[in-house]
Amino acid sequence: MVEHVYRRAAAAHYVDRVIVATDDERIAEAVRRFGGDVRMTKPDHLTGTDRLAEVAASLDCDLIVNVQGDEPLIEPESINAAIEPFRSDSALVMSTVCRRLSNAEEAADPNVVKVVTDRRGVALYFSRAPIPYLRGPQDEGAGPYKHIGLYVYRREFLLQVAALAPTPLERSESLEQLRVLEHGFSIKVVQTTHDSIGVDTPEDLERVRRLVTVETRA
Repeated sequence: MVEHVYRRAAAAHYVDRVIVATDDERIAEAVRRFGGDVRMTKPDHLTGTDRLAEVAASLDCDLIVNVQGDEPLIEPESINAAIEPFRSDSALVMSTVCRRLSNAEEAADPNVVKVVTDRRGVALYFSRAPIPYLRGPQDEGAGPYKHIGLYVYRREFLLQVAALAPTPLERSESLEQLRVLEHGFSIKVVQTTHDSIGVDTPEDLERVRRLVTVETRA
């Protein structure tokens, strides 16, 4: 799974280097076997953001892209789309991506994170609950939108976020990005048509295996 994520991230044309950050020697060895770049981190990080920040602190770059290791179907185009706004907005500090949902079952699934934004595409809230609540005929721009698990940070901002205290909504929803919103910072959300499946359950894993097999055969 990690190799799939690694190679898809490397295929994004705005990405110069891919590094796997882990505290698990088994994962590190798997990465070395396929020739990937891996950094061992401290084992006591409470969040993936903290682990990422440890590695970022030693890098000399402006932007850090966080692609989670449980997203083996992440599209390189989605990574590029998340990076693109930084090319024209020097004040931007963080971005992510979303896709419109058309499946009511997926919208109700707590393993599928939803996001709502303002009219500028800036995140208002992320939730495992089915947001927004649609009372009547769905407005064209109301959603729901699925949040796809990748982030782009200014390096200095990532280090700042990792130093912030965890927040009540972050703990309640178990969503690290809410720490950013609760501390008053903004997250740009870019819409994409590409989907990705985060592997959170055994059912997700089997679904991904089937899709990867189909891709390989094609």
